Amino acid sequence: MRPNRSDTIFARASGAGKAGVAVYRVSGPGAHSISAQLIGRQIKNREVVLTTLRDPDAGVVIDRGLTITFQGPASFTGEDSVEFHLHGSRAVESALYDGLNRLGARPAQAGEFTLRALKNGKLDLAQAEALADLIDAETNIQRQQALGQLDGRLSAHAEDWRHRILSVLAPLEADIDFPDEDGVPAAIAAAAGPAISGLKDQLTEFLTQSGRARRIREGVSIAVVGPPNAGKSSLVNALAGSEIAIVSDIAGTTRDVVETRLDLGGIVANLADTAGLRGETGDLIEKEGVKRARAKAKAATIRIGVLDPTSEATVPEALNLLQRDDFLIWSKADLAPAIPSTQTPDGVRVMTLSSKTGLGMAEFVEALTRAVSGGVDQGDEPALTRARHVQAVETAIAALTRAEAHITTAPELAAEDARLAARALGQITGAVGVEDVLGEIFSSFCIGK
Repeated sequence: MRPNRSDTIFARASGAGKAGVAVYRVSGPGAHSISAQLIGRQIKNREVVLTTLRDPDAGVVIDRGLTITFQGPASFTGEDSVEFHLHGSRAVESALYDGLNRLGARPAQAGEFTLRALKNGKLDLAQAEALADLIDAETNIQRQQALGQLDGRLSAHAEDWRHRILSVLAPLEADIDFPDEDGVPAAIAAAAGPAISGLKDQLTEFLTQSGRARRIREGVSIAVVGPPNAGKSSLVNALAGSEIAIVSDIAGTTRDVVETRLDLGGIVANLADTAGLRGETGDLIEKEGVKRARAKAKAATIRIGVLDPTSEATVPEALNLLQRDDFLIWSKADLAPAIPSTQTPDGVRVMTLSSKTGLGMAEFVEALTRAVSGGVDQGDEPALTRARHVQAVETAIAALTRAEAHITTAPELAAEDARLAARALGQITGAVGVEDVLGEIFSSFCIGK
């Protein structure tokens, strides 16, 4: 994404579709001039005025609503900008856009308002990503996490790490400049070595903690697997609190993957009901459903195997798909409270319940919530929430590890590795070298942001 920053851009900043009130944002060097031509006069900075917007050519009324002007750099984008609060209809929007186009503005690209805020120093890159996460937040803990990142908590950590590395560079470069001075190399190594080691340990610990926190932003996937008529669909419906999947006594009712989303302790979980696992079948549709069930189970974060204790039929594959920390559920506990003797894979949690009566459901939901959270702390703590952040810290750790090894024998190499570590950490906030990732990041934004 390389838009012309001298352009004046516009877009709807509120949600799409019919609404009582919609907010339209105009930003750029011509924003105030264009606004004045639409409403017939200039408005003071940050003044909210009831205005009538007219077509710039025909003078026909477009709509009546509130107009607010913002003088740059004291605006979201850091540029001159205007907001029109109008009625949210397609006709009003179409007429407004026609007028804005004729007055020299152009439609904004996805995320272009936020990109301009980044370019003008109103946000750093981590904060811009947090803004996108806040817009996409589905749970309270996701909201807390995004707000924490938007407040600059991760940015503050990243900049502190980078400055600590830069402070190490000075003595290392002194070692390079004065290699023959008695005691200088050893003294510098003694000072810089512990600093590099301490920072590397801190980054490693932060990386480990952030692995759990990424679940808040990304969510988890849960696959429910088992033989036909074991009670998989009934369990999915009970967890979802609605009739998501068809429940029938006829074997093979579920032939494709049926998915729904749950909020488990603030973590978004994509719950998948899969086709019943059994041996060879001549039904090509059911065969494809079983194939998809296996693939979904292998890709899931957590698997829930469901078996019917009242049935003599067993499907070893349902057990073989389970891994450590997965669940094996013996369903229909209201009909058969006893659990048959079965060899269970190591680390798999075994529980009994009845989706029909609710027996054991509360205990299972509590255990599943704990498993999904993975020990996640409060969402407002700073964390490496994106793969880009993780890669930057991993690169920095690798560079600092090399610097440790070179600090006494090749200080020039240690200094170069320290520079590489600082550069990697600077990419988190956009302090250095991020032009190549801007298009990918901002393409995920909505048009009005």
